[in-house]
Amino acid sequence: MLRFSVLLFLVVLMPSTGKRQGCLRGAGHKLRPTPEKYLQECTLYAESACCSAGITEELAHSPVIKVQTTFWNRCGNLSPACETYMKKIECFYRCSPYIVHWAHPTQAAAISSVPICQRFCDNWYEACKSDHTCVSNWLTDWEIDDKRENHCKNECIPISEMYASGTDMCEKMWGDSLKVTRSPGLCFEMDKMDQKIFNCLSDRYSSRRRFSSSSSSSSSTSSSSSSSSTRTCTRIRTHISTNDVERFYPLRKPRRRELEE
Repeated sequence: MLRFSVLLFLVVLMPSTGKRQGCLRGAGHKLRPTPEKYLQECTLYAESACCSAGITEELAHSPVIKVQTTFWNRCGNLSPACETYMKKIECFYRCSPYIVHWAHPTQAAAISSVPICQRFCDNWYEACKSDHTCVSNWLTDWEIDDKRENHCKNECIPISEMYASGTDMCEKMWGDSLKVTRSPGLCFEMDKMDQKIFNCLSDRYSSRRRFSSSSSSSSSTSSSSSSSSTRTCTRIRTHISTNDVERFYPLRKPRRRELEE
């Protein structure tokens, strides 16, 4: 259930966009998601990506030195385990075709309150706690030079000293981009299951729109024998109420220009 329940919050909260996807208006983001079969990293999003293959070249090497103008090694190269988690977040931001639904309300290139699982944050913290950093917020705390490159203002310290826990790190390292939840299933873990859920969402959302919430479940069940993914979508509808999901994840409605027509 922990894996499958994440679908429900997406089905309930996705605004009236049908199967439409979209991209943020950030540097390196495409105007709309398209297949990218030559991604060197972030292959989770190859079927529909907001990033180009060129953007992933910098992430494909280890250790990662910098991504665009942001250096990752100002306090030394990241350990392989830590780097893996940093790449997951970077790939989600740059490549996900659904991230537009968590676009920041006032900053077109930013995201806000993406629901991320407590377990992911704890594992991320465990992987990075012995690595070093000189800033708490990787988006705003750097000193930026004329080339837009980042530099430390303070000395480097272990991540375990900069952040008290996985939750603290997730909710500070990228500003208000991420929101940790302890509610089982109502969150992302940046893995293959997320992509399968996205695919299921695209297949089922349009049919949901044709029925009222009271009849949606029975209608879905009647057609569920056609595929296991459909059975999965039907199964989780009964686990979490609409009110529960909306209380944790108030999403804004993406602007029309942010969505693929």
